Amino acid sequence: MAGHRDGGLVRAHDTSRALVQPGPLVGREVREERERLLLRPGATQAAGAGHRARTEEPDPERTCFERDRDRIVHSTAFRRLAGKTQVVVHPSDHQRTRLTHALEVAQIATSIARGAGVNVTLADAIALGHDCGHGPGGHASEDAFDAFIPTGYDHGPWGADVVLADLNLCAETLDGIRNHSWSRPAPQTVEGEIVSWADRIAYCAHDLEDAVHAGIVDLAELPAEVTQVCGSSRREQLSTFVHAVVRAINEHGEVGMGAAEAAALAALRAFNYERIYVRPASLAQSRAVIEVLHALVEHYVARPDAVSGATEADPGSQDAVRSAVTYVAGMTDRYAFQTAVSELGWDPARLPQGIDSETRA
Repeated sequence: MAGHRDGGLVRAHDTSRALVQPGPLVGREVREERERLLLRPGATQAAGAGHRARTEEPDPERTCFERDRDRIVHSTAFRRLAGKTQVVVHPSDHQRTRLTHALEVAQIATSIARGAGVNVTLADAIALGHDCGHGPGGHASEDAFDAFIPTGYDHGPWGADVVLADLNLCAETLDGIRNHSWSRPAPQTVEGEIVSWADRIAYCAHDLEDAVHAGIVDLAELPAEVTQVCGSSRREQLSTFVHAVVRAINEHGEVGMGAAEAAALAALRAFNYERIYVRPASLAQSRAVIEVLHALVEHYVARPDAVSGATEADPGSQDAVRSAVTYVAGMTDRYAFQTAVSELGWDPARLPQGIDSETRA
C-alpha cells in the first residue's frame, strides 16, 4: 500500500485529520536554546557536536545527547541485551532481561531528570547504555573475566571504553556509563548521578517482582522497614523512590535521597541479596556461568584466528586474551552456551540452569 496522495502530500490514513500549523523546524539550535532557558542551573547543556574523542560536525536537527541516545539504541550491543541474563538464565517471557532492565532504568532516570529540571536526554542516553558492558550469564560474567583482565573486569568501564567506543559518544555520556555503579567514582554530571540511583531503584524493585512471580520469595516476607516506607508492590516502590530523589534534589541542590527512603531501599536490596542473589540455586548458577565462560575464553585465547573480526594476535598473548574476552563478553547467553556445546564439546548438563530446574525448599 502506497498511502493516500493529496497533491504534493501522501498520508498514511485516508481519514487523517491530525493537523498542526506549518512553521519552521525545531532544530538543534532551537532545542539548545530551550535547554538554556528551561533547565536548572547545574544541569548539563547540550552544545554543538558535543565533547567527543573524534571531532564531528554538529547535527542540524539533533542535540549531541540525542545523537548519543540514538546511536546506543541502534547499536548491536544494545540489541544483544535482549539475550543477556538480568538475574536468572533462561528467563520466562515475563522476567526481565538486560534489555528490559535498561529500558526501566531509562524510564526512572528520565522521570527524575524531568522532575528535577535537568537534561532528560542525557539521562536517557546514559541509562540505555549503562549495562552494555555486561557479559552473558549475569554478574557472574564479571567474576569469570576478572581472571583474564589484570585490572579486573567491570561492566561500566568496559561498556564505555570497549563495547561502545566505536560510537564516539560524548564524554558526559561515557562518564555516566563508566561510573554508574556505586563502587565507582561519582559521575561528573547531575544526570549521571541520577542514573546511578535509577539503576539501583530499578533492579531492587523489579528483581523482587520477578522473584515473586517465579515463586522464589513471598511478598509477605518483606521486612516492615521496607513495606512501611515504600509498600510491597513494584509500583509503590518506584513511586516512593523516584519522588524521594526529586524531592532531595529540590531541597538540597544535589542528587540523593532522604534518610527514611534510603534506609528502605538499602533494606530492600539486602533482602534481595539474601533471598534471591545468593540463594543456593543462584550460587550454583554463577559457578556454572564462570566455568563455561572460563572455558570459552581459554578456547579463543589459544585460537585467536577463530574470533570474529579479530586482528592478528599470537596464541596466548595479551592481545589474544583481550580479544577473546571482548568476543565472549559480547555473546548472548544462548549463543555462549550453544558455542560451548558445539565448539568445546561441553556437557549440556553442566550449563547454567533456569528457574524451572531449581529445587525449592
